[in-house]
Amino acid sequence: MVRLGLVLLLFPWASSGLDFSYHHTEEMETFLKDIHKNFSSTTHLYSIGKSLQGRDLWVLALGRFPTQHKIGIPEFKYVANMHGDEAVGRELLLHLIEFLVTSDQHDPVITKLIDSTRIHILPSMNPDGFEAAIVLACFPPYGRYNANMEDLNRNFPDVFDRNNATIQPETRAVMNWIKNEMFVLSANLHGGSLVASYPFDNGDSVTITSQGISKTLDDDVFVHLAKTYASNHATMHQGYPCLSGDNFPHGITNGYAWYRLIGGMQDYNYIWGQCFEITLEVSCCQYPPENDLPSFWNDNKVALIEYIKQVHLGVKGRVLDKNGKPIPGVIVEATGRQHICPYRTRRNGEYYLLLLPGTYTLNATIPGSTSLQHEVYVPNGTANFSALKHDFIFPSESPSRVEPAPCPDVPLYPPDSHKSTSTMLKPSINFLILINTLYLAFR
Repeated sequence: MVRLGLVLLLFPWASSGLDFSYHHTEEMETFLKDIHKNFSSTTHLYSIGKSLQGRDLWVLALGRFPTQHKIGIPEFKYVANMHGDEAVGRELLLHLIEFLVTSDQHDPVITKLIDSTRIHILPSMNPDGFEAAIVLACFPPYGRYNANMEDLNRNFPDVFDRNNATIQPETRAVMNWIKNEMFVLSANLHGGSLVASYPFDNGDSVTITSQGISKTLDDDVFVHLAKTYASNHATMHQGYPCLSGDNFPHGITNGYAWYRLIGGMQDYNYIWGQCFEITLEVSCCQYPPENDLPSFWNDNKVALIEYIKQVHLGVKGRVLDKNGKPIPGVIVEATGRQHICPYRTRRNGEYYLLLLPGTYTLNATIPGSTSLQHEVYVPNGTANFSALKHDFIFPSESPSRVEPAPCPDVPLYPPDSHKSTSTMLKPSINFLILINTLYLAFR
């Protein structure tokens, strides 16, 4: 009681709090602006662009330096409401924002998290779809798509298949956001099932295993990330969600093993954005009644925080020349984990690699020039909110120009014979639509 009273005394705004209801665009904007006004030293509110109908795609950044990147501070993001009728994630992220700003300096874990991380939260990637959606128990008849009737999670470039969909304003805004920031870890909140899904969503003979999963070379990390969320969720880890017959051991699934998806955002982040992203299905019903929202928040709150902490896995550092000048464009990867689009140092010569604890050989390569190899032992950085810091110093001056590393802009592999299912919905949705009437009756 003393601690809660102290929070309310210091921050009178927090006494009313965010209600558990669905917040439409104007209400959401008011909330975000009020948060920034009342917590201006640790928040930065910005728009990454506009939807087709002209609504801002608002992002709230939180951190000790919320307006700009700082060397050694990893960038994290949450995105929700990509499908406008999947509304729970949108509200979860608004409550997460409130929880973070009001817990800072009072909860030691949250304080350390904000000290060590820059957290970006996009509550609604598809505000037009949300405004078109109708609250109808599990599955609204409208709102999934943007105002052009395009599925935004089938709208990104795809390395395995040519995606002929016209890139939408919302998708382009997110692509530019990923390009301009240095995101290390991300999650995308959806609805319609209860599972943590990880890349690849698509694949070909190079990536698809005999077990029917499309496996990245960082599969161990992705499995860990998905399990981190699922195991900290109240029920996701049980693996039998939604009465649909789905069976997800430990509450996780490889995306491709569940259903194949062309043009998805999580694969785009991993391949082109140097950012590990998983997809979180957080509600069996896409647009459940408002009185269920407190339960959703209680079920997800710990998992949302624990997942952010994983941005501190692995190793981070800079690549410098003999004079201490940073070298951008250097490929830095662990042996055996060469990415389709090589992970390169950005501005300030920085790199971040998510790795589980263990011993690794790290390779820093100036394309067309020379390489350095260092063996490092990587501890569990989440314990102290910092990945291992390890710099590379080349024994020469920085080259005047670093040749860009190859990065495919057309499908990497030829099309195979298996049928594309990129337009299909989650398998569980088809079943759950059938029980929607029963759901309404029992409510």
